Amino acid sequence: MKTIFLTTLCAAFVLAQAPSNPKFEVASVRLSPPMGSERVDVGVHVDGAQVRMVALPMRDYISRAYRMKLYQVTGPDWLTSERFDVNAKLPEGSTPDQIPEMLQSLLEERFQIKLHREKKELPVYALIIGKPPLKIQESEPGAAADVTPKGTSNVVASGSAAGVSVDLGNGSYYTFNNGKFEAKKVTMDMLARQLERYVDRPILDMTDLKGKYDLAVSVTQEDYQTILIRVAVNAGMMLPPQVIQFMDNGSIASLLDGLQQLGLKMDARKAPLDVLVIDQLSKTPTEN
Repeated sequence: MKTIFLTTLCAAFVLAQAPSNPKFEVASVRLSPPMGSERVDVGVHVDGAQVRMVALPMRDYISRAYRMKLYQVTGPDWLTSERFDVNAKLPEGSTPDQIPEMLQSLLEERFQIKLHREKKELPVYALIIGKPPLKIQESEPGAAADVTPKGTSNVVASGSAAGVSVDLGNGSYYTFNNGKFEAKKVTMDMLARQLERYVDRPILDMTDLKGKYDLAVSVTQEDYQTILIRVAVNAGMMLPPQVIQFMDNGSIASLLDGLQQLGLKMDARKAPLDVLVIDQLSKTPTEN
């Protein structure tokens, strides 16, 4: 009985010390410089107590803050076009795992965000295992250099008309250039989250594969242009109407075929999904 009492007392003390709404010790929020229509460079860097997020669209901040995927955030059109830089410091005793909750506090205080949750039936692609054999290669065990020190992370992405390059950290990355999508050390969930930036609907990982894999998919030149335009639009780049029209009339058939040749299939269907609906959000943050 004494042991149970002491355990309960300790748990209550820990809960009492944990902030209900953790906040950054200090945070600077600024509108990112215009990127134009030729190139996008973004990044998320966490090093010890320092957090730096560069040129992320507002939709990315919201999805990170509420631990949702990008397609689960719905709101005004400027969620993808307006980009912000955030430089912040974690309070003493906090961990990087609490950054989403700190971002929630930041969005509430600086952007006056108000939202609610709904469930909607939406068109999706289910990423599933297709006809055997599965031809993707399981990645070799990572070298020491692939392991990011605890408490740090470094994710960097850049894109232009020449292609896309994304470093996902811990030796995981992918490139999409010269008509070829090539990924190294990616889980199927990571693959689904990255590929959905290139297509017209969310992708749900339903493969049940748990490892990390290397794979490559080639697409036709016409589909390559269509897919690059779509990822640019999803990244919030401003493109001429005639370019958008080319995307709307384009195809991703060779991407789907390439995945199928690897033993993977993107099956078009509808599914009920949880979504965040933005009811109120200031386009201009309060001053630092």
